Amino acid sequence: MMVATHSESYYPARMSDDTDATLPGLPRLPSGSPEPRDTPPRYETANRIQIELTPTDLETLLPPGHAARLVWRFVEGLNLSAFYATIRAREGGPGRSAIDPQILIALWLYATIDGVGSAREVDRLCYSHDAYRWIRGGVSVNYHTLSDFRVEHHAALDDLLTQSIATLRHRGVVTLARVAQDGTRVRASAGAGSFRREGTLRDCLKEAEKLVERTKRQGDGGLTRTAAAQARAAADRLARVEEALAELPAVAAAKARSASKRKGREPKEARASTTDPEARVMKMADGGYRPAYNVQFATDHDSDVIVGVAVTNASDQHELVPMLTQVERRAGRPDTLLVDGGYVGHAAIDEVTARGVTFVAPVPHRRGSDDPVPVQPTDSPAVAAWRARMQTEEAKQQYRYRGAIAERLNADARTHRTLGHILVRGLVKVQSWVLWVALAHNLRQAMDLGPRLMT
Repeated sequence: MMVATHSESYYPARMSDDTDATLPGLPRLPSGSPEPRDTPPRYETANRIQIELTPTDLETLLPPGHAARLVWRFVEGLNLSAFYATIRAREGGPGRSAIDPQILIALWLYATIDGVGSAREVDRLCYSHDAYRWIRGGVSVNYHTLSDFRVEHHAALDDLLTQSIATLRHRGVVTLARVAQDGTRVRASAGAGSFRREGTLRDCLKEAEKLVERTKRQGDGGLTRTAAAQARAAADRLARVEEALAELPAVAAAKARSASKRKGREPKEARASTTDPEARVMKMADGGYRPAYNVQFATDHDSDVIVGVAVTNASDQHELVPMLTQVERRAGRPDTLLVDGGYVGHAAIDEVTARGVTFVAPVPHRRGSDDPVPVQPTDSPAVAAWRARMQTEEAKQQYRYRGAIAERLNADARTHRTLGHILVRGLVKVQSWVLWVALAHNLRQAMDLGPRLMT
Protein backbone atom coordinates (compact mmCIF):
# COMPACT_ATOMS: atom_id res chain seq x y z
CA MET A 1 0.00 0.00 0.00
CA MET A 2 1.41 3.36 -1.04
CA VAL A 3 1.57 5.94 1.76
CA ALA A 4 2.15 9.65 1.29
CA THR A 5 5.11 10.73 3.45
CA HIS A 6 6.89 13.94 4.31
CA SER A 7 10.26 14.58 6.03
CA GLU A 8 10.41 15.25 9.76
CA SER A 9 13.26 15.15 12.32
CA TYR A 10 13.03 12.59 15.10
CA TYR A 11 13.52 15.26 17.77
CA PRO A 12 11.05 18.14 17.91
CA ALA A 13 13.75 20.66 18.94
CA ARG A 14 17.41 20.78 19.84
CA MET A 15 17.82 21.29 23.55
CA SER A 16 20.99 22.58 25.15
CA ASP A 17 23.24 20.22 27.02
CA ASP A 18 22.40 22.16 30.16
CA THR A 19 18.65 21.62 30.03
CA ASP A 20 17.75 18.38 28.22
CA ALA A 21 19.05 16.16 31.00
CA THR A 22 16.96 17.95 33.61
CA LEU A 23 13.63 17.17 31.89
CA PRO A 24 12.40 13.67 32.71
CA GLY A 25 11.12 11.48 29.90
CA LEU A 26 13.13 13.16 27.12
CA PRO A 27 16.12 11.29 25.69
CA ARG A 28 19.47 12.99 25.66
CA LEU A 29 20.72 13.87 22.21
CA PRO A 30 23.77 11.94 21.16
CA SER A 31 26.92 13.92 21.41
CA GLY A 32 27.96 15.48 18.23
CA SER A 33 24.40 15.40 16.69
CA PRO A 34 24.09 17.90 13.88
CA GLU A 35 21.82 20.88 14.18
CA PRO A 36 18.30 20.43 12.57
CA ARG A 37 18.33 21.58 8.99
CA ASP A 38 15.69 23.86 7.58
CA THR A 39 13.80 21.11 5.66
CA PRO A 40 10.09 20.19 5.47
CA PRO A 41 8.72 17.79 8.12
CA ARG A 42 8.05 14.17 7.19
CA TYR A 43 4.71 12.53 8.20
CA GLU A 44 1.98 10.15 6.96
CA THR A 45 -1.27 11.62 5.63
CA ALA A 46 -4.48 10.34 4.04
CA ASN A 47 -4.47 9.15 0.44
CA ARG A 48 -8.09 8.35 -0.46
CA ILE A 49 -7.61 7.69 -4.16
CA GLN A 50 -5.65 4.52 -3.61
CA ILE A 51 -7.38 1.15 -3.98
CA GLU A 52 -7.59 -1.08 -0.91
CA LEU A 53 -8.17 -4.80 -1.18
CA THR A 54 -9.71 -5.71 2.15
CA PRO A 55 -10.13 -9.44 2.83
CA THR A 56 -13.61 -10.23 4.17
CA ASP A 57 -14.96 -13.40 5.76
CA LEU A 58 -18.71 -13.21 5.00
CA GLU A 59 -19.53 -15.88 7.56
CA THR A 60 -18.28 -13.65 10.39
CA LEU A 61 -20.35 -10.64 9.32
CA LEU A 62 -23.48 -11.80 11.16
CA PRO A 63 -23.80 -13.20 14.68
CA PRO A 64 -25.47 -16.57 15.33
CA GLY A 65 -29.26 -16.33 15.34
CA HIS A 66 -29.35 -13.26 13.09
CA ALA A 67 -32.59 -12.85 11.13
CA ALA A 68 -30.79 -13.33 7.80
CA ARG A 69 -29.49 -16.70 8.98
CA LEU A 70 -33.01 -17.74 9.99
CA VAL A 71 -34.37 -16.65 6.62
CA TRP A 72 -31.73 -18.76 4.87
CA ARG A 73 -32.48 -21.75 7.08
CA PHE A 74 -36.18 -21.39 6.28
CA VAL A 75 -35.51 -21.26 2.53
CA GLU A 76 -33.24 -24.32 2.73
CA GLY A 77 -36.17 -26.30 4.12
CA LEU A 78 -38.48 -25.47 1.17
CA ASN A 79 -39.03 -27.55 -1.93
CA LEU A 80 -37.77 -25.27 -4.70
CA SER A 81 -37.93 -27.75 -7.58
CA ALA A 82 -40.41 -25.54 -9.49
CA PHE A 83 -37.88 -22.68 -9.46
CA TYR A 84 -34.95 -24.86 -10.55
CA ALA A 85 -37.03 -26.32 -13.38
CA THR A 86 -37.23 -22.90 -15.06
CA ILE A 87 -33.43 -22.49 -15.30
CA ARG A 88 -32.41 -22.66 -18.96
CA ALA A 89 -28.66 -23.04 -18.41
CA ARG A 90 -27.78 -26.74 -18.14
CA GLU A 91 -24.60 -28.67 -17.43
CA GLY A 92 -22.63 -29.19 -20.64
CA GLY A 93 -24.73 -26.65 -22.52
CA PRO A 94 -24.19 -23.02 -23.54
CA GLY A 95 -25.15 -19.99 -21.54
CA ARG A 96 -24.14 -18.28 -18.34
CA SER A 97 -24.94 -19.99 -15.04
CA ALA A 98 -28.13 -18.74 -13.41
CA ILE A 99 -28.31 -17.30 -9.91
CA ASP A 100 -29.36 -19.89 -7.34
CA PRO A 101 -33.10 -19.33 -6.66
CA GLN A 102 -32.35 -19.83 -2.95
CA ILE A 103 -30.42 -16.57 -2.98
CA LEU A 104 -33.12 -14.57 -4.75
CA ILE A 105 -35.90 -15.99 -2.56
CA ALA A 106 -33.96 -15.27 0.62
CA LEU A 107 -33.15 -11.74 -0.55
CA TRP A 108 -36.79 -10.89 -1.25
CA LEU A 109 -38.05 -12.49 1.96
CA TYR A 110 -35.49 -10.62 4.05
CA ALA A 111 -36.16 -7.38 2.15
CA THR A 112 -39.93 -7.71 2.67
CA ILE A 113 -39.44 -8.35 6.38
CA ASP A 114 -37.13 -5.33 6.38
CA GLY A 115 -39.83 -3.20 4.70
CA VAL A 116 -37.93 -2.77 1.41
CA GLY A 117 -40.06 -3.06 -1.74
CA SER A 118 -37.88 -1.49 -4.42
CA ALA A 119 -35.67 -3.77 -6.51
CA ARG A 120 -33.16 -0.94 -6.97
CA GLU A 121 -32.93 -0.48 -3.22
CA VAL A 122 -32.41 -4.22 -2.67
CA ASP A 123 -29.67 -4.08 -5.31
CA ARG A 124 -27.95 -1.25 -3.44
CA LEU A 125 -28.23 -3.03 -0.09
CA CYS A 126 -26.71 -6.19 -1.58
CA TYR A 127 -23.40 -4.34 -1.79
CA SER A 128 -23.62 -2.05 1.23
CA HIS A 129 -25.47 -3.93 4.00
CA ASP A 130 -23.90 -6.89 5.80
CA ALA A 131 -27.09 -8.97 6.02
CA TYR A 132 -27.82 -8.68 2.30
CA ARG A 133 -24.14 -9.28 1.46
CA TRP A 134 -24.20 -12.45 3.60
CA ILE A 135 -27.31 -13.76 1.82
CA ARG A 136 -25.83 -12.90 -1.58
CA GLY A 137 -22.69 -14.83 -0.67
CA GLY A 138 -20.48 -13.25 -3.32
CA VAL A 139 -22.91 -13.89 -6.20
CA SER A 140 -23.49 -10.83 -8.41
CA VAL A 141 -27.11 -9.63 -8.63
CA ASN A 142 -28.74 -6.58 -10.19
CA TYR A 143 -32.05 -4.80 -9.85
CA HIS A 144 -33.37 -6.08 -13.20
CA THR A 145 -32.92 -9.72 -12.19
CA LEU A 146 -34.44 -9.04 -8.78
CA SER A 147 -37.43 -7.24 -10.28
CA ASP A 148 -38.14 -9.97 -12.84
CA PHE A 149 -37.79 -12.78 -10.31
CA ARG A 150 -40.34 -11.21 -7.96
CA VAL A 151 -43.20 -11.44 -10.48
CA GLU A 152 -42.23 -14.34 -12.77
CA HIS A 153 -43.01 -17.30 -10.49
CA HIS A 154 -46.60 -16.84 -9.37
CA ALA A 155 -47.53 -20.54 -9.26
CA ALA A 156 -44.28 -21.49 -7.49
CA LEU A 157 -44.76 -18.72 -4.91
CA ASP A 158 -48.30 -19.90 -4.28
CA ASP A 159 -46.91 -23.38 -3.61
CA LEU A 160 -44.29 -21.95 -1.21
CA LEU A 161 -47.06 -20.31 0.80
CA THR A 162 -48.86 -23.65 1.01
CA GLN A 163 -45.62 -25.31 2.15
CA SER A 164 -45.09 -22.74 4.90
CA ILE A 165 -48.67 -23.14 6.14
CA ALA A 166 -48.48 -26.94 6.03
CA THR A 167 -45.27 -26.91 8.08
CA LEU A 168 -46.76 -24.65 10.75
CA ARG A 169 -49.96 -26.69 10.73
CA HIS A 170 -47.94 -29.89 11.25
CA ARG A 171 -46.08 -28.29 14.18
CA GLY A 172 -49.39 -27.40 15.82
CA VAL A 173 -48.89 -23.65 15.42
CA VAL A 174 -51.85 -23.19 13.06
CA THR A 175 -55.04 -24.56 14.64
CA LEU A 176 -57.82 -23.14 12.36
CA ALA A 177 -60.10 -22.83 15.38
CA ARG A 178 -60.95 -19.31 14.24
CA VAL A 179 -60.02 -17.77 10.89
CA ALA A 180 -60.63 -14.10 10.14
CA GLN A 181 -60.96 -12.76 6.60
CA ASP A 182 -60.66 -9.11 5.67
CA GLY A 183 -59.73 -6.97 2.69
CA THR A 184 -57.59 -3.88 2.39
CA ARG A 185 -57.44 -1.57 -0.59
CA VAL A 186 -53.91 -0.94 -1.78
CA ARG A 187 -52.85 1.89 -4.06
CA ALA A 188 -52.21 0.72 -7.62
CA SER A 189 -49.31 1.86 -9.78
CA ALA A 190 -51.52 4.13 -11.89
CA GLY A 191 -52.70 7.72 -11.74
CA ALA A 192 -56.30 8.87 -11.63
CA GLY A 193 -55.67 10.83 -14.83
CA SER A 194 -54.87 7.64 -16.75
CA PHE A 195 -58.54 6.54 -16.79
CA ARG A 196 -60.23 7.13 -20.17
CA ARG A 197 -63.69 6.65 -21.62
CA GLU A 198 -64.23 4.51 -24.71
CA GLY A 199 -64.09 7.39 -27.19
CA THR A 200 -60.80 8.66 -25.80
CA LEU A 201 -59.40 5.13 -25.70
CA ARG A 202 -60.20 4.72 -29.40
CA ASP A 203 -58.24 7.88 -30.15
CA CYS A 204 -55.37 6.64 -27.98
CA LEU A 205 -55.42 3.35 -29.87
CA LYS A 206 -55.02 5.11 -33.23
CA GLU A 207 -52.14 7.20 -31.89
CA ALA A 208 -50.44 4.12 -30.45
CA GLU A 209 -50.79 2.24 -33.75
CA LYS A 210 -49.25 5.17 -35.65
CA LEU A 211 -46.38 5.30 -33.16
CA VAL A 212 -45.70 1.57 -33.55
CA GLU A 213 -45.76 1.87 -37.32
CA ARG A 214 -43.38 4.83 -37.22
CA THR A 215 -40.86 2.98 -35.05
CA LYS A 216 -41.04 0.00 -37.41
CA ARG A 217 -40.21 2.20 -40.40
CA GLN A 218 -37.32 3.75 -38.53
CA GLY A 219 -35.93 0.30 -37.83
CA ASP A 220 -35.94 -0.94 -41.43
CA GLY A 221 -32.21 -0.39 -41.60
CA GLY A 222 -31.55 -1.87 -38.17
CA LEU A 223 -32.47 -0.46 -34.79
CA THR A 224 -30.08 1.40 -32.59
CA ARG A 225 -30.23 0.81 -28.87
CA THR A 226 -32.33 3.94 -28.32
CA ALA A 227 -34.64 3.17 -31.22
CA ALA A 228 -35.17 -0.38 -29.95
CA ALA A 229 -36.17 0.96 -26.55
CA GLN A 230 -38.61 3.36 -28.22
CA ALA A 231 -40.08 0.51 -30.26
CA ARG A 232 -40.61 -1.59 -27.13
CA ALA A 233 -42.25 1.37 -25.36
CA ALA A 234 -44.57 1.96 -28.32
CA ALA A 235 -45.59 -1.71 -28.47
CA ASP A 236 -46.18 -1.73 -24.70
CA ARG A 237 -48.32 1.39 -24.97
CA LEU A 238 -50.41 -0.19 -27.73
CA ALA A 239 -50.89 -3.41 -25.72
CA ARG A 240 -52.04 -1.49 -22.63
CA VAL A 241 -54.56 0.59 -24.61
CA GLU A 242 -55.95 -2.57 -26.21
CA GLU A 243 -56.21 -4.17 -22.78
CA ALA A 244 -57.99 -1.08 -21.41
CA LEU A 245 -60.57 -1.33 -24.18
CA ALA A 246 -61.05 -5.02 -23.40
CA GLU A 247 -61.67 -4.16 -19.72
CA LEU A 248 -64.46 -1.66 -20.45
CA PRO A 249 -67.33 -4.23 -20.62
CA ALA A 250 -66.45 -5.60 -17.18
CA VAL A 251 -66.26 -2.08 -15.76
CA ALA A 252 -69.61 -1.16 -17.33
CA ALA A 253 -71.24 -4.31 -15.91
CA ALA A 254 -69.98 -3.52 -12.42
CA LYS A 255 -71.28 0.06 -12.64
CA ALA A 256 -74.65 -1.23 -13.84
CA ARG A 257 -74.93 -3.60 -10.85
CA SER A 258 -74.02 -0.78 -8.49
CA ALA A 259 -76.59 1.55 -10.06
CA SER A 260 -79.33 -1.09 -9.84
CA LYS A 261 -78.94 -1.09 -6.05
CA ARG A 262 -79.46 2.67 -6.03
CA LYS A 263 -82.83 3.21 -7.61
CA GLY A 264 -83.22 6.28 -9.77
CA ARG A 265 -79.51 6.61 -10.55
CA GLU A 266 -78.05 6.05 -13.99
CA PRO A 267 -74.72 4.21 -14.16
CA LYS A 268 -71.72 6.38 -14.95
CA GLU A 269 -69.86 5.85 -18.19
CA ALA A 270 -67.20 3.17 -17.90
CA ARG A 271 -63.53 4.20 -17.83
CA ALA A 272 -60.33 2.16 -17.83
CA SER A 273 -56.70 3.04 -17.15
CA THR A 274 -54.12 3.12 -19.92
CA THR A 275 -51.39 2.60 -17.30
CA ASP A 276 -52.84 -0.39 -15.43
CA PRO A 277 -56.05 -1.54 -17.17
CA GLU A 278 -56.96 -4.03 -14.42
CA ALA A 279 -56.87 -1.42 -11.62
CA ARG A 280 -60.13 0.14 -10.46
CA VAL A 281 -60.95 3.43 -8.77
CA MET A 282 -61.93 2.49 -5.20
CA LYS A 283 -62.87 4.31 -2.03
CA MET A 284 -59.84 4.22 0.26
CA ALA A 285 -59.62 4.16 4.04
CA ASP A 286 -59.19 7.95 4.18
CA GLY A 287 -62.42 8.52 2.23
CA GLY A 288 -60.71 9.46 -1.03
CA TYR A 289 -61.03 7.68 -4.37
CA ARG A 290 -57.88 6.37 -6.09
CA PRO A 291 -56.81 3.53 -8.41
CA ALA A 292 -56.37 0.46 -6.23
CA TYR A 293 -56.63 -3.29 -5.78
CA ASN A 294 -58.55 -5.17 -3.10
CA VAL A 295 -56.10 -7.43 -1.22
CA GLN A 296 -57.72 -10.24 0.79
CA PHE A 297 -56.08 -12.08 3.69
CA ALA A 298 -57.38 -14.99 5.75
CA THR A 299 -55.57 -15.26 9.11
CA ASP A 300 -55.47 -17.95 11.75
CA HIS A 301 -56.38 -16.42 15.12
CA ASP A 302 -54.16 -18.51 17.39
CA SER A 303 -50.94 -18.03 15.42
CA ASP A 304 -51.50 -14.87 13.31
CA VAL A 305 -50.36 -16.93 10.32
CA ILE A 306 -51.81 -16.03 6.90
CA VAL A 307 -53.62 -19.09 5.52
CA GLY A 308 -55.22 -17.51 2.44
CA VAL A 309 -54.36 -14.74 -0.04
CA ALA A 310 -56.36 -13.21 -2.90
CA VAL A 311 -56.26 -10.03 -4.97
CA THR A 312 -59.31 -8.67 -6.79
CA ASN A 313 -60.44 -5.45 -8.43
CA ALA A 314 -63.97 -5.72 -6.99
CA SER A 315 -65.65 -5.43 -3.60
CA ASP A 316 -65.61 -7.99 -0.77
CA GLN A 317 -69.13 -9.24 -1.50
CA HIS A 318 -68.25 -12.36 -3.49
CA GLU A 319 -64.87 -13.24 -1.94
CA LEU A 320 -66.03 -15.33 1.02
CA VAL A 321 -66.57 -18.73 -0.60
CA PRO A 322 -63.46 -18.60 -2.86
CA MET A 323 -61.30 -17.76 0.17
CA LEU A 324 -62.81 -20.60 2.21
CA THR A 325 -62.05 -22.98 -0.67
CA GLN A 326 -58.46 -21.76 -0.74
CA VAL A 327 -58.01 -22.14 3.03
CA GLU A 328 -59.35 -25.70 2.85
CA ARG A 329 -56.89 -26.51 0.06
CA ARG A 330 -53.89 -25.05 1.87
CA ALA A 331 -54.49 -26.00 5.49
CA GLY A 332 -57.85 -27.66 6.11
CA ARG A 333 -61.35 -26.66 7.13
CA PRO A 334 -61.63 -23.94 9.80
CA ASP A 335 -64.08 -24.32 12.65
CA THR A 336 -65.25 -20.70 12.65
CA LEU A 337 -65.03 -17.98 10.02
CA LEU A 338 -65.01 -14.34 11.17
CA VAL A 339 -65.84 -11.60 8.63
CA ASP A 340 -67.29 -8.11 8.62
CA GLY A 341 -70.60 -6.98 7.15
CA GLY A 342 -69.17 -6.54 3.65
CA TYR A 343 -69.12 -10.32 3.13
CA VAL A 344 -72.68 -11.01 4.26
CA GLY A 345 -74.75 -12.65 1.56
CA HIS A 346 -77.44 -15.31 1.94
CA ALA A 347 -75.97 -17.60 -0.75
CA ALA A 348 -72.52 -17.38 0.85
CA ILE A 349 -73.92 -18.13 4.32
CA ASP A 350 -75.72 -21.20 2.95
CA GLU A 351 -72.52 -22.46 1.28
CA VAL A 352 -70.30 -21.88 4.31
CA THR A 353 -72.78 -23.57 6.64
CA ALA A 354 -73.15 -26.54 4.27
CA ARG A 355 -69.39 -27.08 4.55
CA GLY A 356 -69.63 -27.39 8.32
CA VAL A 357 -68.11 -23.99 9.17
CA THR A 358 -69.64 -21.67 11.77
CA PHE A 359 -70.29 -18.26 10.22
CA VAL A 360 -69.78 -15.20 12.44
CA ALA A 361 -70.59 -11.76 11.02
CA PRO A 362 -72.72 -8.81 12.14
CA VAL A 363 -76.41 -8.83 11.27
CA PRO A 364 -77.55 -5.75 9.32
CA HIS A 365 -79.73 -3.26 11.18
CA ARG A 366 -83.07 -1.85 10.14
CA ARG A 367 -82.83 1.47 8.37
CA GLY A 368 -82.94 4.24 10.94
CA SER A 369 -82.80 1.80 13.85
CA ASP A 370 -80.17 0.12 16.02
CA ASP A 371 -82.11 -3.14 16.10
CA PRO A 372 -80.83 -5.99 13.89
CA VAL A 373 -83.12 -7.37 11.23
CA PRO A 374 -85.02 -10.35 12.73
CA VAL A 375 -85.53 -13.71 11.07
CA GLN A 376 -87.45 -13.31 7.81
CA PRO A 377 -89.95 -15.76 6.31
CA THR A 378 -87.74 -16.11 3.22
CA ASP A 379 -84.61 -16.96 5.22
CA SER A 380 -83.00 -20.33 4.72
CA PRO A 381 -82.29 -22.46 7.83
CA ALA A 382 -78.60 -21.44 7.69
CA VAL A 383 -79.44 -17.71 7.51
CA ALA A 384 -82.02 -17.99 10.30
CA ALA A 385 -79.50 -19.83 12.49
CA TRP A 386 -76.91 -17.12 11.82
CA ARG A 387 -79.30 -14.35 12.84
CA ALA A 388 -80.15 -16.16 16.05
CA ARG A 389 -76.50 -17.00 16.76
CA MET A 390 -75.39 -13.39 16.52
CA GLN A 391 -77.74 -12.42 19.35
CA THR A 392 -75.77 -14.55 21.82
CA GLU A 393 -72.92 -13.17 23.92
CA GLU A 394 -70.62 -15.98 22.80
CA ALA A 395 -70.96 -15.03 19.12
CA LYS A 396 -70.54 -11.33 19.90
CA GLN A 397 -67.35 -12.08 21.82
CA GLN A 398 -66.02 -14.17 18.94
CA TYR A 399 -66.70 -11.33 16.50
CA ARG A 400 -64.64 -8.96 18.66
CA TYR A 401 -61.61 -11.11 17.86
CA ARG A 402 -61.88 -10.23 14.16
CA GLY A 403 -60.52 -6.70 14.47
CA ALA A 404 -57.59 -7.80 16.59
CA ILE A 405 -56.65 -10.37 13.95
CA ALA A 406 -57.52 -9.05 10.51
CA GLU A 407 -57.31 -5.29 10.87
CA ARG A 408 -54.02 -5.41 12.75
CA LEU A 409 -52.56 -7.64 10.03
CA ASN A 410 -53.65 -5.18 7.34
CA ALA A 411 -52.08 -2.30 9.27
CA ASP A 412 -48.81 -4.21 9.71
CA ALA A 413 -48.72 -5.15 6.02
CA ARG A 414 -49.17 -1.52 5.02
CA THR A 415 -46.64 -0.16 7.49
CA HIS A 416 -43.93 -2.84 7.56
CA ARG A 417 -44.49 -5.20 4.63
CA THR A 418 -44.39 -2.96 1.51
CA LEU A 419 -48.17 -2.87 0.91
CA GLY A 420 -48.40 0.90 1.20
CA HIS A 421 -48.05 1.33 -2.55
CA ILE A 422 -47.62 -1.55 -5.00
CA LEU A 423 -45.07 -0.83 -7.72
CA VAL A 424 -46.15 -3.47 -10.29
CA ARG A 425 -49.10 -3.54 -12.68
CA GLY A 426 -51.72 -6.16 -13.46
CA LEU A 427 -53.59 -8.64 -11.29
CA VAL A 428 -51.10 -11.50 -11.68
CA LYS A 429 -48.07 -9.38 -10.78
CA VAL A 430 -49.89 -7.77 -7.86
CA GLN A 431 -50.84 -11.25 -6.62
CA SER A 432 -47.18 -12.28 -6.79
CA TRP A 433 -46.21 -9.16 -4.80
CA VAL A 434 -48.83 -9.99 -2.14
CA LEU A 435 -47.66 -13.61 -1.96
CA TRP A 436 -44.19 -12.33 -1.00
CA VAL A 437 -45.82 -10.27 1.74
CA ALA A 438 -47.72 -13.30 3.04
CA LEU A 439 -44.61 -15.51 2.96
CA ALA A 440 -42.55 -12.90 4.80
CA HIS A 441 -45.29 -12.45 7.40
CA ASN A 442 -45.51 -16.18 8.08
CA LEU A 443 -41.73 -16.41 8.29
CA ARG A 444 -41.69 -13.51 10.75
CA GLN A 445 -44.28 -15.30 12.91
CA ALA A 446 -42.22 -18.49 12.87
CA MET A 447 -39.07 -16.55 13.79
CA ASP A 448 -40.87 -14.97 16.73
CA LEU A 449 -42.02 -18.38 17.93
CA GLY A 450 -38.50 -19.81 17.89
CA PRO A 451 -35.60 -20.84 15.61
CA ARG A 452 -36.64 -24.48 15.96
CA LEU A 453 -39.53 -23.78 13.57
CA MET A 454 -37.07 -22.80 10.83
CA THR A 455 -35.82 -26.33 10.40
